[in-house]
Amino acid sequence: MGRVINPDSSGKERTKLTKSIVKAIRQLMTQTQPDQNTRDLAAFIVLGLEDIYKSIDISVLAWEKRGYWVKADRFRIDWEWTLQFSKQMREALLKEDWAQVALMAAKTAQKFNNVKIPVNNRIGEPWIGAFKNL
Repeated sequence: MGRVINPDSSGKERTKLTKSIVKAIRQLMTQTQPDQNTRDLAAFIVLGLEDIYKSIDISVLAWEKRGYWVKADRFRIDWEWTLQFSKQMREALLKEDWAQVALMAAKTAQKFNNVKIPVNNRIGEPWIGAFKNL
């Protein structure tokens, strides 16, 4: 029996989420007035950051099994900000504090400043209807 390879690893999912979040931030920054699309974009960013945070433990599980505790802890520390940012942005979104939402989006964009999205991306618009899921 051969090894079973999971093509949908948490690392690939995290990469996909980061690219989607960057695209949503770019769209959010072009908004002039808050509307339903603005709410959907901000909610998608919140939900995406929460999903990234949830994927961290899955990623470090293999390292911990092998005894790479320092590597696992360093990885957790590197991504810990996602939970804090998502909580702050969720709170600002629910209060409709658009200045705080913009600030948190800018801080998130700084964290993802090395993420490149090709011009011919296949990301689409995954944020449509995200506010209902919040």
